[in-house]
Amino acid sequence: MQAHHTYIIAEAGVNHNGSLDMAKKLVEVAAEAGADAVKFQTFKADKLVSRLAPKAEYQARTTASDESQHEMIRKLELDEHAHETLIEHCKVCSIEFLSTPFDLESVDLLARRFDLPIIKIPSGDITNAPLLLKIAQTGKPVILSTGMCTLGEVEDALGVLAFGYLGSSKPSISAFRAAYCSAQGQSVLQNRVTLLHCTTEYPAPFEDVNLKVMDTLRSAFGLPVGYSDHSEGITVPIAAVARGAVVIEKHFTLDSNLPGPDHKASLEPAELKQMVAAIRIVEQALGSGRKYPTPSELKNINVARKSLVAARSITSGELFTAESISVKRPGNGLSPMHNWEMSGRTSSKNYGVDEVIEL
Repeated sequence: MQAHHTYIIAEAGVNHNGSLDMAKKLVEVAAEAGADAVKFQTFKADKLVSRLAPKAEYQARTTASDESQHEMIRKLELDEHAHETLIEHCKVCSIEFLSTPFDLESVDLLARRFDLPIIKIPSGDITNAPLLLKIAQTGKPVILSTGMCTLGEVEDALGVLAFGYLGSSKPSISAFRAAYCSAQGQSVLQNRVTLLHCTTEYPAPFEDVNLKVMDTLRSAFGLPVGYSDHSEGITVPIAAVARGAVVIEKHFTLDSNLPGPDHKASLEPAELKQMVAAIRIVEQALGSGRKYPTPSELKNINVARKSLVAARSITSGELFTAESISVKRPGNGLSPMHNWEMSGRTSSKNYGVDEVIEL
C-alpha cells in the first residue's frame, strides 16, 4: 500500500442476490467510484451454517420470515465459474478482486486456485482457529476484522496466524502463544497482517463505533490498522482516515431497497463515489506532519503579517520611541519581534506616517 493512500475496499458481499449479472454490475460501480478493490464472499452454505441456525436480527428484518439462515445463505453462493468470471471482469475494469472465505474449501479456492493477493478474514471467524490456520498456511497477507472482540481474542487470533505463517507443526493453544511471543512471529505478523476495527451491527449505532479503538489496536499490536464500517452514511469512514486508517471497508449496493440481508446497511453508488472522493481529499489534507509555510501560503505572508511602521513623522537622527513606532500591515518590513530593541535607536532617515521602518 502506498504512503498516504488508503486502500478502499468496496464490499459487495452478497448484495448480488445470487445474480452473476448483478455481481458484474457491482464490480463496475466500485471501479467507477474509484475504490481499490471490490470484495465478495466465498462460501458453501452447507459448510458455513447449520440448518438450525437462527438469523441475526437485521437479517430477519430484511428477508422472508419463513426462510432459515441456511436457506437464505444457500441462494447467495457464488460457484467457481462465477468467481472466474468476476475476476476477469475486475481485470477489465481495472479494480482488484477480493473475497472472504468462510470455510476451508473456500480458502483453497481463493488462495490456491485463483491466487488472490490478500485474504480478508471476517470478524465472525476471529475465533475460528482451523480457518485462521489454513489461511496463514497459504502464506498470503491478511486483513483481519476485529468486530465483537476483546484484545485478548485479537491476540489469540494473531497467535494462530503467526503459528501458521511460521510453518510450525502440532497446533495447540500453547504453541500459538509461543509463536505470537517469538521474534519471528512478531516479524511475520508485521509484514503480513492488517487489523480492522469494526462494530458488528447493521447498521452500527454511532455511539457504538468507538473509533479510538483504532489507536488502542495500533498501540497494543504494532500493526497497521484500518476500519470496516457498518454505520449509516459516509461520515465515520472519512473520520477513520483522518485518524490514520490505512484500509477502509464499506458495504455498497446497486439499490438499498433491493431484497436481501445487507442492502439496507449499504451505500448506493453515488454515496460510494462520494465517500471515495472525500477520503482522497482527506489524504491530501493530512500532509507530512512537518510544519512550514506551504507554497500556497508564501504569497500571503507580506499581506497577512505586520511590520514596524512610523506612527508619526520621524526625522533623520531622531531617537525611536514607543510613541513614534506602530505595528501595521504589510509584513514586508522589519518584524514586530524587534519592537523593543528599536527603542532608543537613532533613525538613519526621514519617515512619513505609516512608512515601514528599516534597520
